[in-house]
Amino acid sequence: MFVNAIEVTSQFTRPIHTIYRSYHSQQVLPGSASLFFVNNQACAVTCKHVVELIINADKINQNYQNFKKETAHISRNGDFWQKLAPIEAHFQYQQGVMMQVKNTFMNCVDRYSSFEISVHPNHDLALVRFGGYGEIKYQNHAVFLKNTDEAKQGKFLCRLGYPFPEFNNFRYNANSDDIEWTSEGNFLTPTFPLEGMITRHLADATGLWGIEMSTPGLRGQSGGPLFDKDGVVYGMQSSTKHLHLGFDIENLPVMLNGVSTGVSNHPFLHVGQCVNAQVIKAFLKEKNVDFEER
Repeated sequence: MFVNAIEVTSQFTRPIHTIYRSYHSQQVLPGSASLFFVNNQACAVTCKHVVELIINADKINQNYQNFKKETAHISRNGDFWQKLAPIEAHFQYQQGVMMQVKNTFMNCVDRYSSFEISVHPNHDLALVRFGGYGEIKYQNHAVFLKNTDEAKQGKFLCRLGYPFPEFNNFRYNANSDDIEWTSEGNFLTPTFPLEGMITRHLADATGLWGIEMSTPGLRGQSGGPLFDKDGVVYGMQSSTKHLHLGFDIENLPVMLNGVSTGVSNHPFLHVGQCVNAQVIKAFLKEKNVDFEER
């Protein structure tokens, strides 16, 4: 049903690759998100929560450099950990806190000297404009739904994004105590589509802003397009909400491998939440960004 539409939308949907490591760890972890282009002038939309990590990357990395300077003078003797504790508290470092992060836009433009980010004041929506590029590396661009009244309950739509990152062109450099991209390894993460049915429309004090889907939006699909069988964009994947179903089971006896075992289960329905095309188009108009609708 969505074969042709996925081919169309994959031409202008691109991944954002992220690598990061946490305090007290040398393990570099990959992450991904999505964006899609709305014209042939290197303008794309994604989620606000996605660009916040990009905006804060320099601050996170600089914080770690400052931490290293503060701890460089502590001798590795018996009271090392006692002296380290107040510095950790000052920099708000504890196990699991992100310490270093780097991001890269994949196959968007050949190069760029700058990019401008604008965030929506109320919704999980952001605009990214690349500057100083030579040529674009995507094909075509999104075409938005013109009459958003067509987004009715029961309509089947699809989302496209980049969950389950498979790229591994990164490493921890012990000599520089830094995470870095490498020229070896797998540079790519495959697209992953997920279909669903419109279940409800979402509203707040500002009015209708979103579309709820019967299936979850996966991590890595944030910022990817929501589209119909013709590839017309109805919105953008933003978040997933967890609805408690109430079919709770407490210590139910079941046979597992011939042994009676008590099983407990508290099921939830995971529904995707998407920013609708009307909100996206209004934001693009406000920022004087060209787009197409059908």
